[in-house]
Amino acid sequence: MELPKKYNPQETEAKWQKYWLENNIFKYDENSDKEVYSIDTPPPYASADHLHVGHGMHYTQFEFVARYQRMKGKNVFFPMGYDDNGLPTERFVEKKHKVDKSKISRADFIKLCLEETEKTGKTYYDLFTSLGFSIDWSLLYHTIGDNARRVAQKSFITLYKKNRLERTDAPTIWCTHCQTTIAQAELENVELPSYFNDIIFKSGEDDLIISTTRPEMLPACVGLFFHPDDKRYKHLEGKMAKVPLFDYEVPILTDETVDIEKGTGLMMVCTFGDKEDVEKWKKYKLPSKIVFDEDGRMNEKSGKYKGLTIKEAREKIIEDLKDAKLLVKQEKIVHAVNVHERCGTEIEFLQKKQWEIKVLDKKHELIALASKINWYPQHMKVRYEHWVKNLQWNWGISRQRYYGVPFPVWYCKKCGEVLLPDENQLPVDPREQKFSGKCSCGSEEAEPEMDVMDTWMTSSCTPEINAIWGAEDERKNLIPMDLRPQAHDIIRTWAFYTIVKSYYHRGDIPWKDIMISGHGQDEHGQKMSKSKGNFIVAQDVIAKYSADAFRYWAATAKLGEDLPYQEKDVLTGQKFVTKLWNASKFALMHLKDYNMEKPENLEEFDKWILSKMQNVIELATAYFDKYEYSRAKHESEKFFWQVLCENYLEVVKDRLYNPDKRGKEARLSAQYTLYNVLLNVLKLMAPITPHITEEIYHAYFKDKEKAGSVHVLSWPKSDSNLKNNLAEENGDKLVEVLAVVRKAKTEKQLSLKEPVKKLVINLKENEVKGFLDDLKAATKAEQIEFGDEISVEF
Repeated sequence: MELPKKYNPQETEAKWQKYWLENNIFKYDENSDKEVYSIDTPPPYASADHLHVGHGMHYTQFEFVARYQRMKGKNVFFPMGYDDNGLPTERFVEKKHKVDKSKISRADFIKLCLEETEKTGKTYYDLFTSLGFSIDWSLLYHTIGDNARRVAQKSFITLYKKNRLERTDAPTIWCTHCQTTIAQAELENVELPSYFNDIIFKSGEDDLIISTTRPEMLPACVGLFFHPDDKRYKHLEGKMAKVPLFDYEVPILTDETVDIEKGTGLMMVCTFGDKEDVEKWKKYKLPSKIVFDEDGRMNEKSGKYKGLTIKEAREKIIEDLKDAKLLVKQEKIVHAVNVHERCGTEIEFLQKKQWEIKVLDKKHELIALASKINWYPQHMKVRYEHWVKNLQWNWGISRQRYYGVPFPVWYCKKCGEVLLPDENQLPVDPREQKFSGKCSCGSEEAEPEMDVMDTWMTSSCTPEINAIWGAEDERKNLIPMDLRPQAHDIIRTWAFYTIVKSYYHRGDIPWKDIMISGHGQDEHGQKMSKSKGNFIVAQDVIAKYSADAFRYWAATAKLGEDLPYQEKDVLTGQKFVTKLWNASKFALMHLKDYNMEKPENLEEFDKWILSKMQNVIELATAYFDKYEYSRAKHESEKFFWQVLCENYLEVVKDRLYNPDKRGKEARLSAQYTLYNVLLNVLKLMAPITPHITEEIYHAYFKDKEKAGSVHVLSWPKSDSNLKNNLAEENGDKLVEVLAVVRKAKTEKQLSLKEPVKKLVINLKENEVKGFLDDLKAATKAEQIEFGDEISVEF
C-alpha cells in the first residue's frame, strides 16, 4: 500500500483507537504464562467537567511505560480507576449545583454525587481514549464501587483486629468550610499577612503582656505558660491571671517548650489554637472551652461575640481591647499558616470523636520499608523520608460528610462496645442496615457510625482493589505490583498511606518501583488551575494538533520535573509526525519490490547506519528501563532526524533510484537496511506516538511481520553482529564532508543538485573506499581527491 500524500491524524487516530479496542490489543490475559507487569494506576478524582493538559501529561507519561513493557513481551496489567467518593467529589457537587449539604437530605445529596461521578468518568474516558491509552477497560474500578468498598472495610476490620486503630475523643484538625476533620497530609503552608497583638492580662498588680495573632481565642484561654528558666516570671508561678474582656482567671504554669525569645516569653494556651495548645491541654489536664462551632462561627461561650465568624470576632475583639486600653501594640507580620489544601481555608482545631490509624510509633519501620522500593527519580525518596520524620499526628480517617465509604461499625447502645460485621457480609452500610448479631453484653440495640472514611482510606488500598483482595477470584500474585506512577505532591498522602497499609496488612512493599512525575504548568511556570484562569483544555489541544503531537509534548518533560505548556512544543511534535510520514512514504515507495532477502554483502554506509541503530536501541532500552521516557524519545528522535533523514536517505537515493547504474546487490543492501532501520524507528517511537507508527506499520510491514499491531511486536534488541566501530567512525567523518558541501552550496545560493567539479576530503582513500560511490552520488561530485583539508570546487 502506498501512503497518501498527506497524513490525516483526526481520521487515523480515531480509526486505530477503535481497532485497538475491538481487537483487544491491550487486554490483560488472566491465563497467560507471560511475565506480568502490573501498574497501580492513579484513580483520578471525579471532580471535573473539563480536563487540562496537565492531567493528560501526567497519565501519558506512564502510559509510555505500559506500551514499552508490552513490547518487551510482558502481560501488562494496566487498569483504570475513578476516585469517585469523598470530599473532592462532594465539594465539586456543592459548587456545581450550588447546594449546601446541611440543607439537603443525605439520599438526595448522594444521588447528585453519583450522577456527577458518572459524567466525570465519561470525561476521563473520552480524554484517555482520544490520547490512545492502552488501558484494559475491563479492569475499571470505582472507589465507591462494591469491590473497593469491601476492600476498604476489610482493611479497617483488619487494622482494628491488629490494634492499629483507635477511636479518640480529642482535638483534631478541622476545616470550617468543608465542615469535616482532615489529616495532617491535607494541609498546606501559605504565607499570610497578620498582626502580632500585645495584650494586657492582669495578675494582681502585675500587667502581663501576651503577644498573639489570634485575639479571638481569648474566651478560650485556659492558662498562661512561661519557661521555668525565665527569671522575669518566676514570681508568678502557681498564681492566677485575669483574661482581658472576659474577666475570668486562668492558672500561670511553666513548661520547658515555651520559647523565651518569642514575643514576651509568655504563652497563652487556648482550646484550641494550634498543636502546642493541644499538647499542653493534654499534659496539664486543662479544661476545655470551645468557643466556635463547626461552621466557624463563635458560640455562646464567646459572650457577646456569638454569631460572628472567626475573622469578624478577631476584628471586634481588637476594637474592644483598644477601647479598654488593653492593647499595647500591634505589629504587622507575614507568617506561615496551615490551610486546607482543597479549599484554602485556615484550619482550626475541634474536639471530635474519630477513628485514627496509629503511625507515629512506626516511623522507623515505614522509612525502612520505603528503602526496599526503587524510587525514580531517586531523590524523591527524600521527600517521603522528610514527611515521615516530621509527622506529628496519627492518621485521622473520619470525615463528617455524606458521600464516602461507610465505616463497618455499629456501637452497642447499652455499653458502647464496637460491633463489627463478618467479612463475608462486606460491603455494609450501617447507616442503612441493622447490626445482625448481639453485643457481648447481651444487648441487641446498636447505633451506626455516621461518619464516612477519608477518601485516602480507600485509595491507599488500590493494590488490594486491583488484586480483589480477600475474594474468591483474588489475583494472588499481583502484589507487590510492579509500578506506582504518581505526582510528587501526593508523596505525603497516596504514596505514604499505601505504604502504611501494605506494611500493616502484609509487612512488605506495595510495589517494586515508584515513578514520580511533575505537574503540567502554564507558560509562566504556574501549576494549572481553573480558579487561576490558566486552564488549557487537553481536548482542545488534541483537536487542533493531534494526540501524537500532544503525547510528544508530554514526553519532553524529564522524569519528576514540572513542564510548562508551550504550544510551540506541541507544534514540534506535529512536525515530527509529518516528517515520519514523509520519510516513510519515500522508504516504502522503494520497498515495494523488496522480498525480505538479505544481501550477501552490505554497503559501507548501510553498515554505518545499522551500527548506529544498535547504539540507539541500547540507549533507548536503558532509559526506558529507568522510566526516563524523555531521554529515550530524545535519542530515538535524534537518530531519526540526524542520521536517517538528514544523511542516510540522501546518501542512499542514487542506489534506490538507479539500480542499473549501481547494481541490484547495492540496491538490495539499501532495501534491507531501509526496511530494518525504519521498522526499528517505528518500534522505538511506538510508545510515544502510537497512532502514526500503527498507520505506517499496517500500510506495509504488517503483511511481512504478521503481528496484528506494531504495539505487540517485540521491542528491538541490539545485534552485536551489526555493530561496526570502524564503519561508524569513517561514516561519521564522511557525514561531516556532506555537511561542508551542503554549506558551500547554500552560501553560494546553489541548488543542492548542483554538480561539484572537485571534492577534496581529508581522509585516506583506503579508509573510505567502500563509501565513495555513495558520497560521490550524494554530493554530485565529478571528482574526489584526498588531501589535508576539505575543499569544494564548483
